[in-house]
Amino acid sequence: MIRMKTILALTLALGAGLALSAQNPPTPPPQPQSQGEVRLTIVGPPGLPPKLAVPDFLAGGDVATGKLVGQVLWDDLNFEREFYLVPRDTYASIAQPGSLDQIPLDRWKELGVDGLVVGSIRRTGGNVVVQVRLIEVASGRSVFAKEYSGAGANPRFFAHTIADEIHQQQRALRGVARTKLAFTSDRDGERVKGAANSRDIQNIYIADYDGANQRRITATPSLDITPAWSPDTKAMAYTSYRSGFPDILVADLTGRRALAKPANGTPEKQNFLPAWSPDGERLAFMSNRDGNPEIYVVNRDGSGMRRLTNHPENDVTPTWAPSGNQIAFTSNRAGRPQIWIMNADGSGQQKITNESWCDRPTWSPAPFNEIAYASQSGGGYDIRIYEFATRNTRTVTDGIGSNESPAFSPNGRHLAFVSTRAGKAQIFTIARDGNGRKQITTLGENRYPNWSN
Repeated sequence: MIRMKTILALTLALGAGLALSAQNPPTPPPQPQSQGEVRLTIVGPPGLPPKLAVPDFLAGGDVATGKLVGQVLWDDLNFEREFYLVPRDTYASIAQPGSLDQIPLDRWKELGVDGLVVGSIRRTGGNVVVQVRLIEVASGRSVFAKEYSGAGANPRFFAHTIADEIHQQQRALRGVARTKLAFTSDRDGERVKGAANSRDIQNIYIADYDGANQRRITATPSLDITPAWSPDTKAMAYTSYRSGFPDILVADLTGRRALAKPANGTPEKQNFLPAWSPDGERLAFMSNRDGNPEIYVVNRDGSGMRRLTNHPENDVTPTWAPSGNQIAFTSNRAGRPQIWIMNADGSGQQKITNESWCDRPTWSPAPFNEIAYASQSGGGYDIRIYEFATRNTRTVTDGIGSNESPAFSPNGRHLAFVSTRAGKAQIFTIARDGNGRKQITTLGENRYPNWSN
């Protein structure tokens, strides 16, 4: 978390002439091509979710890949808690069939399974063909049947795609299995030597939503922090000290555009904490360019710079409402830092929390109308959520360690956050009701998570 008392510390120079670029921008796997689909819905007993089973996919001699895809798909479907996923260790007594046309449905009925997800994987050169069916066990009908083809280098991607499409077809729910997390890490252990001190390098990393496939996307002897995905996921804005002072950089992850500096920082005009508008056309950020830290907005191309707050105290950490009509931020103008909201033109500023110390608001996507933030609790912080409908708050985390920097998933049902509960600062995810906490990172210190669309 960037707290009021540490903002000015972030302006420490790391030395002039430090080079920075987004190295090896992430290339998304090819979108699988899908074929015919039957739209029927699996149901469970009255008042209960359907029971689903996901055995290993049939993969010929490639048993490991078949097991991997089955396990990842089970995890993806379980993540949203729309179904009851029958534990995979209960499948041991059911032998794998020779093909998708030889499924022993009577054995699955004995386990009380309502829906069975079965699939096969066939490699053709460097590509794979994946077939999948969701079968209503009671009737034997296929309620979801698709075939995908694409590069076989990342078989997890097929499982993620299947999970998202089953959630969409069966529950009209946008799943997050194909989304990614960005965060800052010092895991590489490199250091910059200065005349008076040495400072850890921190760079931007990305990972699948479940923590798999973690990789570095900036590689400079500098601090790269507070990443923010653009709404179309084709660009990343972040705070970097590449020039010896903090400025907002925008990296085009497609590799088509050069690194941009829309806030046009200088040693005297330092810029932090970018936040994209929902349409991807503007960035809100914090800057000291007029003296005290204030909230500004600038167009993506660097035009239209506008100051939104103007107060002798500090205004920091902006986040946009999904409508694009409002911005929330942190301010200590009423004493200790609290969460404030304002219209996108800076008017209508009002305080919505009244606690010991609040920071790092993040506005939920529609249809939820909530703001998650870090709230001081004992010697650390907990993640809390403010509900606009009721004007009430609830605590999501459990007081273990310090829990900070919340970031909503694109469907609003989950949060990524930083916690010290495991010792060092690590990234975790959790459902918005406080259940299903999962640790995402383990190497080094990791902070400032941001969830892609």
